[in-house]
Amino acid sequence: MTTNIPFHCSMRRPSALGSLLRSIPAAAAVALITAATAAAGQAPDADAVAVQLHAVTPHLVAYAQVEPIGLLPLDAAETGVVKGLKVLPGVHVRTGEELARLSGPGIQTLLMQGEADVRSARSQLDATQKSLAIERQQLPSHLSTRQAVHQAEAAEAQAQTALDNAQSRLSAVRQLMTLSAPDDGIVLALNSADGQLVTAGQTILTLQPTNRLWLRAVYYGADLTAIRVGMTGRFAPTDGGKPIPVRVSSVPGTLAAGGGESVALLPLQARTTWLSGEAGTVTLDMPSRRLIAVPTRALILNQGKWWVMVHTAKGDRPQAVVPGPTEGWETFLESGLAPGMKVVVNNAYLLFHSGISEQYQIPD
Repeated sequence: MTTNIPFHCSMRRPSALGSLLRSIPAAAAVALITAATAAAGQAPDADAVAVQLHAVTPHLVAYAQVEPIGLLPLDAAETGVVKGLKVLPGVHVRTGEELARLSGPGIQTLLMQGEADVRSARSQLDATQKSLAIERQQLPSHLSTRQAVHQAEAAEAQAQTALDNAQSRLSAVRQLMTLSAPDDGIVLALNSADGQLVTAGQTILTLQPTNRLWLRAVYYGADLTAIRVGMTGRFAPTDGGKPIPVRVSSVPGTLAAGGGESVALLPLQARTTWLSGEAGTVTLDMPSRRLIAVPTRALILNQGKWWVMVHTAKGDRPQAVVPGPTEGWETFLESGLAPGMKVVVNNAYLLFHSGISEQYQIPD
């Protein structure tokens, strides 16, 4: 006849336990098992700690990369041939720096027409100025009238306006001939070659503005709902550089290829220097909260749920909990425990599964 006696022990080495029980008298074996059974289900007080509320600042961590906010394509304003294009990709340029020129029959025609208009307008202005001077000289001797003087002044003003307009048109034609950098930046790509014929609107080169970079991070799951514009954090480059303080400037709401959502961040300091393509991790600081902290080794995962063993005077019992953020060797709980409750820390996993020993059968 086989007797089922509960005994809290590990199932890893039943043969060793069987050998031990067979080596002692039956009465002594029963006494040993009875003592172990009485002690089972209750951890020593020294193995339990009282949990308390602690202030914690949760963090959201994601991979991030520096990207241009926008690129500056420099297009040909008129059909012509590219001349003097000597810059190369990667070259830094300054605002107003001449990068190339356009030439060709069309632009030369516009230039000649503009110069001719300026010469004609200047000649007309000179003639009206001379007429005005004559009318003013004859007015004291009554060889002219005030009406004639006023008419000469109006003609001179009209001629001056015509000259200003002609010079503006000529300046615009000359600007069409010159391709200048509109902002400080880096030549990102050459879309045309020196000597190439381009049409109006065709891109000659592309600039990446120096001060128009931002950080783009991708977050997934529940983290997305917690991110707000204005949140601050730190960007840690993968090359080990000094962390850069950043803030969330935009949450576009567009999904990335992996299903995450893009978040755009800008540096808190205006003179921050970073490079396009620089990668690293960005850590966002969530609002501080007060949560119950437990040693991480007190947590038990069983059938997809997290548990702790609560230590009381009446015995130890399992309690379901919801883990939250972690910090060092501690895990903060979203729910499940109250301040002052004691949890088993040492051998909590073995104590949680001690009931399995009730299924153990002592061999004959």
